[in-house]
Amino acid sequence: MKTDPETGVLSPFKFDQIEMEVPELKKFNFNLNTITFNPPIDSSNVTPDLWKQIAHVIHENYDAYDGFVVLHGTDTMSYTASALSFMTQNLTKPIIFTGSQIPIGVIRTDGKENLITAIEIAAAKENGRAVVPEVCVYFQDKLFRANRTRKHNAEQFNAFTSENYPPLAEVGINIQYNNAYIKQMDSFSPPFSIATELDTRVSVIRIFPGMDRELFRAMLSVPGLRAVVLETYGSGNAPTADWFIETLEEAIKRDLVILNVSQCPAGMVEMERYETGVKLQKIGVVSGKDITTEAALAKLMYLLGQNLAPGRLADQLKYPIRGEITL
Repeated sequence: MKTDPETGVLSPFKFDQIEMEVPELKKFNFNLNTITFNPPIDSSNVTPDLWKQIAHVIHENYDAYDGFVVLHGTDTMSYTASALSFMTQNLTKPIIFTGSQIPIGVIRTDGKENLITAIEIAAAKENGRAVVPEVCVYFQDKLFRANRTRKHNAEQFNAFTSENYPPLAEVGINIQYNNAYIKQMDSFSPPFSIATELDTRVSVIRIFPGMDRELFRAMLSVPGLRAVVLETYGSGNAPTADWFIETLEEAIKRDLVILNVSQCPAGMVEMERYETGVKLQKIGVVSGKDITTEAALAKLMYLLGQNLAPGRLADQLKYPIRGEITL
């Protein structure tokens, strides 16, 4: 983003202006090329079609570069970065998402350090191999696995958190990589590829005290809906009212996949812990364990795009495919 000098309103700027705003980029001793999507957009307008465009750009340029940095608005960064983690297959190079809280043209912007460090991490190699061959989010001195992140702060520089998985790197005077938490590459990896078939017939429903029965039924009865991320209380708890359980059971019998995700930013769904969770488990609600809502949504779109049968889909949701949940 850049502040319009006439209106004072934040609006997207073209990436080809970046070297003017961050002249330090010229000091890197490696080739740095840029691609700008046209037109640049506010991240609030991001759609799965844009995720596909990003994936295609990386795929088309994969063999020519050691790593990739994606400048992205913070509001939907975790959604996009999580989606890219699922859409990219056999990844052996870093894809680092970053951005800023203060517009790039402002003197105090955090965007400069974020961008410079993200590029350094994207280019980092050890023994000829990428140090972090993952899709990540770098923000204010921490590198996170992308599908573990969520935006938690709109006012401070530490905009992102990863409550259920440690940072992959911490940045001070030096960059300290936490190798134990970084995905290790196989000695032989199949060719890099992308999966861009996404099914967006997914919804997020957050339960709350006093939720209306007919409203809940209506949300689960949207024509064409295939899956729902159900945000429940604490460790996966929900109302025990007969109408609530029955409505979910009816939806599951129509082959609607229900993924149980906690409203809490930290911790995990443990449906066997309380009576309500056990009831949900018995009717076929799938535990999302410690997955974030952002990653849950992206994972469902990705798996639904593979045209899996409901039973197979539910099984795939129970296990990590890109390190997005803890077993």
